[in-house]
Amino acid sequence: MSGWTEFTLALLAFLASHMIPARPRVRAALVGALGLRPYILGYSLLSVLILIWLVSATAQAPYVQVLPPHAALRWAPALLMALACPLIVAGMSMRNPFSFGGLGRGSFDPEHPGILALSRHPLLLALLFWSLAHLLANGDLAHVILFGGFAAFSVAGMALIDRRKRRMMGAEWDWLARNTARFSVCGLSALLHPHALMGGAALYLLFFAVHGTVIGLSPVP
Repeated sequence: MSGWTEFTLALLAFLASHMIPARPRVRAALVGALGLRPYILGYSLLSVLILIWLVSATAQAPYVQVLPPHAALRWAPALLMALACPLIVAGMSMRNPFSFGGLGRGSFDPEHPGILALSRHPLLLALLFWSLAHLLANGDLAHVILFGGFAAFSVAGMALIDRRKRRMMGAEWDWLARNTARFSVCGLSALLHPHALMGGAALYLLFFAVHGTVIGLSPVP
């Protein structure tokens, strides 16, 4: 299998794994059959495995330079992932009626939206940070396609999910979403919550430790 062939197959698998379960009827059927928590855990594991394959296939694709390399840009992943990791932990730790659901208990409190004050889509925002960081650090064609596509997917996904949820929830949307935002720097303080900080730090160290083994490249610039 050639480098470009495997890259294309992995990219298509990743897109299919996100687009198909995003259909309301498909997701509802899977949640109904498996339960919410097993669905989230299983879907997360599948997404990580496909992502690992995709990143590996990208590294094996032929090198075609698009962006000129710069030593300072190699620090982008180390810095932006420090924001992405607490976002992931916070987003997965609470109920989210506006986007991908988390593993939190209890109902959503619109007076105390937590991380949703920063973004109604914390996992997509984390994906955007991850994408931009690695796009800056890797300027060849395959990586530009990969990370540029992820960045576009993140931004478009926020808009599409907001539109769908607003249509589904009707007037309830305005009441529940009044203290949230698609993205607002005013909500950055939510990342300072001890749970997000400690969990994010642990996740960051985990990514740092396995990056060289899984990806084949050291995360140290």
